[in-house]
Amino acid sequence: MSDLEQFRAETRDWLEANCPASMRTPAKSEDEICWGGRKAKFDNPDILLWMERMGAKGWTVPEWPKEYGGGGLTKAENKILHEEMKRINARSPLNSFGIWMLGPALLEYATEEQKKKYLPQIARGEIRWCQGYSEPGAGSDLAGLQTSAEDKGDHWLVNGSKIWTSYADKADWIFCLVRTDKSVKHAGISFLLFDMESEGVTTKPIQLISGASAFCETFFDNVTVPKDQLVGELNKGWTIAKKLLQHERNMISEIGNNQGGESATVDQIAKTYVGGHNDQIADPVLRNRVAKHKMNDHAFALVLKKAREEAKAGMGASAASSMFKYYGTEQNKRKFELLLELMGHQSLGWSGDGFDAREIGTTRGWLRSKANSIEGGTTEVQLNVISKNVLGLPD
Repeated sequence: MSDLEQFRAETRDWLEANCPASMRTPAKSEDEICWGGRKAKFDNPDILLWMERMGAKGWTVPEWPKEYGGGGLTKAENKILHEEMKRINARSPLNSFGIWMLGPALLEYATEEQKKKYLPQIARGEIRWCQGYSEPGAGSDLAGLQTSAEDKGDHWLVNGSKIWTSYADKADWIFCLVRTDKSVKHAGISFLLFDMESEGVTTKPIQLISGASAFCETFFDNVTVPKDQLVGELNKGWTIAKKLLQHERNMISEIGNNQGGESATVDQIAKTYVGGHNDQIADPVLRNRVAKHKMNDHAFALVLKKAREEAKAGMGASAASSMFKYYGTEQNKRKFELLLELMGHQSLGWSGDGFDAREIGTTRGWLRSKANSIEGGTTEVQLNVISKNVLGLPD
């Protein structure tokens, strides 16, 4: 038996013994998705148990180094782990902005002390993070941000506000862009980490057209932040911000590719609402559209997989992340448009006995998908990045 064959056998045995039965079924709602953190509430104790077991194994972040709470797996081992999890339909044990965005930035820019302090906590799901980037007057022009951090000798004093801070009302800590030099634009920004329970931090949810309140306004009024919570060099935060945005856009493109359920449900919904025979959708035009959508989804998933492999090989995130973010956004919006068309008048429900949870979820998911073209950098910003950095067109 080769080393990889042995690893697969051991991984299969461990997953069979440690993954609870309820964690081998899809999450039925947002409440069943594990985000971790101090404020987390688990109606199903298996959610916490699964996160803790995987966290202790280092398999919430399989390829991070062991000294930072990761599994220390090779690329080949990580692939086997995901294959074996998929085999038993195991859920992801932990969703985390810390894993998707902040962690990679810390691995590249943080001090050794910061890595040892924050990364294991991220890996174990002990801290839930939110992102302090956009401001009321600094959205697409993010470098125009005005939230300030004044050097008070032994600490920073932060004042200002952020907007669209996803799940800020549920987060424990924030990674935040602040202005530390008002005389310059890009070169006057720094990258801070601080506790959301610090005195002077308040949040206010923003109601969305989908009926959810994932986004928040966040306000800072004379918030004291220890000096050692600056990541990277003073006034060099824009470099970290750009790299983190690349990771965020990759994350959005992948989530968008799967948002609202796996794409396989498109043909299932077509058969349910339009009808079919011999395992085929009855309407040949709709059948062709559904097949085309699934082909595009599969092709996009392969491109994303290739990009992940390149990143793991040391090539890192690049401006191509803007391409993925743009395409993932549009593909996700097209999916919901198609789902609504397939469901017909049953897609018009908001609540009530005349509509089931899937129909209501699809309607609200369609509304939520509109935000994909704004969050993580607007579509217009992504097209500008692509034209300049990918196609080499002049400004």
